[in-house]
Amino acid sequence: MPSVAAHYYSRSVSSVRSIFRSSEAVLILLAVAIGLSAGVVTILLHRASHGLQSLLYGIGTDSLSASDTVPFVRLLALPVGGLLLGLGSRAALRRWRTPVDIVEANALHGGVVPWRDTALVCAQTLLSNGVGASVGLEAAYGQAGGGLASVIGEWLKLRRNDLRTLLGAGAGAAIGAAFSAPLAGAFYAFEIVLGAYTPAAIAPVGAACIAAVLLVRLLGFEAYLTALPGARAITTVDYLLYAALGVCCAAIAIGIMRAVTWIEARVRSLPIPDAYRPAIGGIFLIPLAMVTPQALSAGHGALHLDLGAEVTLRFLAIVLCVKIAASSVSLGFGFRGGLFFASLFIGSLVGQLFCGVESQIAGLPPLDPSDSAIIGMAAMGVAIIGAPMTMSMLVLETTHDFALTGVALVAGLCAATLVRETFGFSFSTWRLHTRGENIRSARDVGWVRNLTAGRMMQRSPDTIAAGASVEEFRRRFPLGSTGRVVVSDEAGRYLGIIETTKAFDPQVDSDAPIATLASTDDPTLSPADDVRAVMGAFDVSEAPYLAVIDDQGTLLGTLSERFVRRRYTEEVEKAQRDLFGE
Repeated sequence: MPSVAAHYYSRSVSSVRSIFRSSEAVLILLAVAIGLSAGVVTILLHRASHGLQSLLYGIGTDSLSASDTVPFVRLLALPVGGLLLGLGSRAALRRWRTPVDIVEANALHGGVVPWRDTALVCAQTLLSNGVGASVGLEAAYGQAGGGLASVIGEWLKLRRNDLRTLLGAGAGAAIGAAFSAPLAGAFYAFEIVLGAYTPAAIAPVGAACIAAVLLVRLLGFEAYLTALPGARAITTVDYLLYAALGVCCAAIAIGIMRAVTWIEARVRSLPIPDAYRPAIGGIFLIPLAMVTPQALSAGHGALHLDLGAEVTLRFLAIVLCVKIAASSVSLGFGFRGGLFFASLFIGSLVGQLFCGVESQIAGLPPLDPSDSAIIGMAAMGVAIIGAPMTMSMLVLETTHDFALTGVALVAGLCAATLVRETFGFSFSTWRLHTRGENIRSARDVGWVRNLTAGRMMQRSPDTIAAGASVEEFRRRFPLGSTGRVVVSDEAGRYLGIIETTKAFDPQVDSDAPIATLASTDDPTLSPADDVRAVMGAFDVSEAPYLAVIDDQGTLLGTLSERFVRRRYTEEVEKAQRDLFGE
């Protein structure tokens, strides 16, 4: 009986999987379910973080960053929490590798995120934010929504592109739920997680984000940003002024990203074990928090507090410097989290400072501080996160002002252009770049790395021993039988490639060793070289054939340039078909 039950279970699972693989409508329904789950997970993570902050700092229903003051004793939660984070992370990494985040998963691994990686990233981010480090929970939201979608998609054995789409839908739904902004969540999925606007992904991603937002609104979850209507009409001059604000935000964003990396590099160069670095970072955060509690956590309460109050430029400048320092220290010393909301808060401060300075310049029309804060939020978010449409939709959904959204888009594009021209990365891809991954977006490039020389090579090429004579070569490989032959020694090590026609030259001594005719100047390939590295080797050497060898020089196979370029073209065309859902 157990075997019969197992048989029917296996058949049922196979039938379910085939339905999800073959029907786009069913995939959309699955995306809706993922979106609802992502909304629930977002609420749970938010409640858990706020509960931990309430326990440690006694803030009740208020936001930690909106506190007037925080007692020094309670600030000891920062180094203690950092110590727990460091020790826990060390124990986890001893058992598993460095966790894969959703951007890396979609760019390199076809949307596959192991559940352990999702659990670890969420736990690290939750603890970091919960003890008050200057990081946001958005990394945990996106990782949880995308990770859940990946696990379900893998169980259903979805195709690579469908799995990537589902991961983007889950991550976008979680972000949309946090901000109660379905359009912003959808564009987050397209720009950050998927790396492209794809026709095949529009319906699943949109359905997931709408489902998540409807659920959190139904449950009464308070959005990160409440409606902030535009203050006044937008003029042509405003576009130019806010474009300048976008440039300012880009310069500050580049400074923040480089500061995080610089601090991280300096900390790693010190003889301090990784497990104790967050605790030391927590100690450095204490004096910053004593200057102003707005340095703590992501800054939700502080953003609303500063927007609704009459504050001086001096105060704004102090908060800006302290917040940038706190975020840089938090991430540089190993606290886990993102800069999504922190970038919005920093941008709002820059926008208000820009407005205050601009109002002191004679001949320029005065700007509204609230509008400037909103545009600064969008521009700084674009500069750091790298998602102009996401931030534009966030402005639209929080202000309901199309004119202000247009200005936000202009400022965001100016910021994005400057960052890409002078820096080249968003924060997420920059962090991957510092770990050795040369990717600029979540666009699927994993197939390039999977298409290696070892997978493409001809495994049993024609070979001949180096000691064989030319006469023996002519006897074994008559003209027309093969174009090229690999020469190797008795141990199978590669020595060169010889063209068959060269051995039949009448001027060649038939008793001479065949190795004297072999071409040894051409480079060799490693089986791990991806297709782009292989094509680069062909371009440099201008050779039609190259050998693939291992670390000991042993011949593994050969590759022809014509075959490699044909395989590359086939994979590019396949990727394009997947992109458009064909």
